[in-house]
Amino acid sequence: MYLVKISILKKTISLVVLFLGLTVSQFSAAQTETFESFTEVQSGLITAKKGSTKQAMIEWLANSLDQEKAKSLLQPWLDGNLYFRKDDQALFVIDNFKEGQNAQAIADQSIITISNKRDFSKIRTNNSLRSEIRDVLARMDISADDPAVRLAAVNSLLGTSSPKIMAALSEQYDLENDSEVQEAIKLALAINQVKTSQNVAEQLDAIDIISASTQSEVYGALNQIIHSDADESVIKAAQLGLNKFQQKQSLYGGVETVFFGLSLGSVLVLAGIGLAITFGVMGVINMAHGELIMIGAYTTYVMQQLMPNNIGAALLLSIPAAFVVSGLVGILIERTVIRRLYGRPLETLLATFGISLILQQAVRSIFSPLNRSVSTPDWMSGALNINPMLSLTYNRLYIILFCFMVFLGLLAVLKKTPLGLQVRAVSQNRSMARAMGVRSERVDAMTFGLGSGIAGIAGVALSQLTNVGPNMGQNYIIDSFMVVVFGGVGNLWGTLVAGLSLGLFNKILEPWAGAVLAKILVLVFIILFIQKRPKGLFPQRGRAAE
Repeated sequence: MYLVKISILKKTISLVVLFLGLTVSQFSAAQTETFESFTEVQSGLITAKKGSTKQAMIEWLANSLDQEKAKSLLQPWLDGNLYFRKDDQALFVIDNFKEGQNAQAIADQSIITISNKRDFSKIRTNNSLRSEIRDVLARMDISADDPAVRLAAVNSLLGTSSPKIMAALSEQYDLENDSEVQEAIKLALAINQVKTSQNVAEQLDAIDIISASTQSEVYGALNQIIHSDADESVIKAAQLGLNKFQQKQSLYGGVETVFFGLSLGSVLVLAGIGLAITFGVMGVINMAHGELIMIGAYTTYVMQQLMPNNIGAALLLSIPAAFVVSGLVGILIERTVIRRLYGRPLETLLATFGISLILQQAVRSIFSPLNRSVSTPDWMSGALNINPMLSLTYNRLYIILFCFMVFLGLLAVLKKTPLGLQVRAVSQNRSMARAMGVRSERVDAMTFGLGSGIAGIAGVALSQLTNVGPNMGQNYIIDSFMVVVFGGVGNLWGTLVAGLSLGLFNKILEPWAGAVLAKILVLVFIILFIQKRPKGLFPQRGRAAE
């Protein structure tokens, strides 16, 4: 009985050894599998079942073909857009796999139309193959001719510990002639050294290199060292580097807060500067000011509908168009309603509130109650990347510049033109201006039209930040009055300073108080400020104050 058991055990061991030998030989064969041509690889992508075979195909494509041809197959495979036609096994790139959509052939780049989805089948992949493809594509890009492509590729590899990638980066570092790309490669190698090296001196040198960077991967690398069992001197250096990194984060976070505060302040200035003229110069409480902003935004929407193929030009043409449309509406309001109510502020408030409701309902009847989306031109999309910790969005940057342009333009009109002279004369002493031959009624209409036109221009800017809808103006009427009162009634410089200050104050409070509470605190601040300085930051003096 004992001998039988020994015999069975020997046979079992022999079978196991034979199975392991076959497995190893098959694995080795897969690892050393080679391909003769691109056509053979294309066919193999369809028929191959083993992941190791497909990995060998990926390496062959990277090493045997030029980069563009290899990418033409690897990138759609990675994106899940690679298909083959069943009747002839030709490979196609299909971005939208639906009948009636286009399919582009890999072989000759020809375009066909999908008539039946069943004629095609997808080339499958998995996480392991995706990782392999990403590594191969990255290795291609770090040796590309364009320095910008190389830089983007190296930055995308920060934090990677793949030996193949590190070897490629080390090789490229010696060949690199662009200083910015070379620094990025140096950072990538240093981050890997911090994570993998067991040499204390090497780790300290690497920590010193990465501590000066603003890349987000630096935080993870230093944090990993701090929570590891590394040498005490290494952990101490990593903690100092992490503190330095966090200080830079705080600094650039503050700069970003200031930027957002200035952009919000610019919006408030644009919304309030027209009201500063009508309310400050004419003494008219215009509750329809928000609807004049809304009309400017809808003018932008209409212009883009008229020029759907040139969004940028439509936006630029919307600026004078919105000024004219909102200005004419403002003159119409002044000539038909407000001219009969001068000196009666409460009646003016009620009348203009009624006009605001009429304008809202008119817009609902013409454009429907639904919000309308205004497209942003390509040159206003994206962000200006100062460094990995700080990026400034182009739309807000343009609005800040636009705000100052509008302000300087309006200041020039009031200071350098006959209309500006007459406006200042009427606002300071209406009776004396009439005695000098100034037609005060015409000046009132033109002044109200100017303020309304500026509100329309503000609507153009706001259409790039928010949806355009019938209730859009209601969101800015209170803010506009706060800016005018806080800055000083009738003072344009006061409006500029007040708008920017309130925007900054709001954005500084938001991180710890929240958006709603921040607005409440701003309102409380203005109430308390007006108690001490009823005439605002820059009160009018002399005859204008009367």
